[in-house]
Amino acid sequence: MTDPGTPPTARRRDAARSRELLVQAAVELFADRGFDRTTTREIGERAGVDPALIARYFGGKTQLYLVAVRTEQGETPPADLLDEDRLRWLLTRLARRGPGPSFQAAVLPGDNSEVQQAARAHLRERLVDPLRDRFAAEGADRPQLRAELAAAAFAGVILARSGGAFGELAAVDSEELLPLLQDLLSSMLAPSSDSAGDSDSG
Repeated sequence: MTDPGTPPTARRRDAARSRELLVQAAVELFADRGFDRTTTREIGERAGVDPALIARYFGGKTQLYLVAVRTEQGETPPADLLDEDRLRWLLTRLARRGPGPSFQAAVLPGDNSEVQQAARAHLRERLVDPLRDRFAAEGADRPQLRAELAAAAFAGVILARSGGAFGELAAVDSEELLPLLQDLLSSMLAPSSDSAGDSDSG
């Protein structure tokens, strides 16, 4: 515990260092074990910091996870899910770690708490927004809806693979699944039947 007599500048420096150590430990442990199998106690032990500080500095394990993901991936907006390298990277990473809380937030009803809102915001920023921008640039109608539909389909596939409800889907290799997912997601770019009919009639 910090000595009450420690100057404020030193306390801020210690707090910043503790945050940095916790984020780095979280990046390593979440990468190795995934969200569900990593505990705050283990993060604190790896960081050499009191795990109670996770709640103080971040709000909880979920918020620390989201910070760790952003730290690992960087601040640059990611490529969209139609980018083959991006899709392959996500499939490989999620097959090893399992889905994190943002994927749960995509399909499960939540209490609209601050934690749930943060997870949803992360999902929108990392998956939905890049797709919406692509769909809009390529002239697809209702790009936001198409992007949300594609992201929901992807999240559903990831959760189904993790849950094991569908045996072949859970067992298939990521490289074999990749082209099938590409076809599924690319279909969101196809014009709707109404749009196609209007175009033909014109």
